[in-house]
Amino acid sequence: MTSRASERLDVDALVDDPRTRIIVCCGAGGVGKTTTAAALGLRAAERGRHTVVITVDPARRLAQSLGLASLDDTPRPVPLPEEATGSMHAMMLDMKRTFDEVVREHADPERARQILANPFYQTLSTSFSGTQEYMAMEKLGQLRQSGDWDLIVVDTPPSRSALDFLDAPKRLGRFLDGRLIRFLSAPAGTGAFRLLGAGFNLVASTIGRIVGAQFLNDLRAFVSAFETVFGGFQERAERTYRLLQAPGTAFVVVAVPETDAMREASYFIERLATDAMPLAGLVINRTHPLPEGPAARLDADRATSAAEFLEQAGSSLPAAALRLHADRVRVRERENRLREALVSAHGGVRVAEVAALPEDVYDLPGLRGIGESLAFADRGR
Repeated sequence: MTSRASERLDVDALVDDPRTRIIVCCGAGGVGKTTTAAALGLRAAERGRHTVVITVDPARRLAQSLGLASLDDTPRPVPLPEEATGSMHAMMLDMKRTFDEVVREHADPERARQILANPFYQTLSTSFSGTQEYMAMEKLGQLRQSGDWDLIVVDTPPSRSALDFLDAPKRLGRFLDGRLIRFLSAPAGTGAFRLLGAGFNLVASTIGRIVGAQFLNDLRAFVSAFETVFGGFQERAERTYRLLQAPGTAFVVVAVPETDAMREASYFIERLATDAMPLAGLVINRTHPLPEGPAARLDADRATSAAEFLEQAGSSLPAAALRLHADRVRVRERENRLREALVSAHGGVRVAEVAALPEDVYDLPGLRGIGESLAFADRGR
């Protein structure tokens, strides 16, 4: 196994490197991706980068943390201290608006109007599984193409699986180009279906009774209009996918020291390697490091034995402190085992840790503190 020093994720080197143009924070839901993304963006901006952070966090905590009244699909400037040498903007993904923008770009005005007014499209663009992840990638491509920022930090959607962010473009494409969609949307009297005659009409009639005749009509109209822009959607998805593989992109996998979250992180690291996507390292949030000093060398068994001795002697307060210390040591040992198992399984992936805080982060100083914890992880402060 590689040494502990070689495993450290050097966050400052990552955000300072002008070759780093995109940082993607990914991981299971509820592990602190949004806070990590915001902290990385803030630290980069205060060190001279011109940064934009895009979030899909439905809780909208990022706006409050950044000192903004609200966030929307337009990048908003974040107020930074005077000594900051860079700039920072933040925005929240508007899935429907982003989908509409792509349709308008690839279709003529009349065709775009037909698509945008179609009830099937309105459902697809707001609630179909994978659309949010697809549009997060689409917005990333738009921001990169604009050239307005030299660093884009992406907070990936809180999906059931972190892999959804990479799978969404292909999944949505397969759906739109799938056989079932083609079957349901094909006019009964045209093409190969003409040969089926009454048999096809019977099938179509049965399906119509199940899903509704109006649904079939809306679907047919949608596919007919969307065929002209589908190639553009596929091309853009493939271009953004290649952008994620480019040397200027860095993936930061975020986890907490819990079995399920670390397993999800491991799956994602494997997927990144399979798809030849550049992994910068792993951020483990909410850890419980031991305080420095002689007490850190007192193991759990000795602390428990000392506590039992003091309890028998009637010294309940120091005994309670020793038992708390023993519990903390055991928690840290469990966290270390999870960490070392993942590092060993993935060839010494670099790691940065952020200690658990007594409360959530709700302001810029709190985010700045997270950034400092990431930057100084494992090297003392």
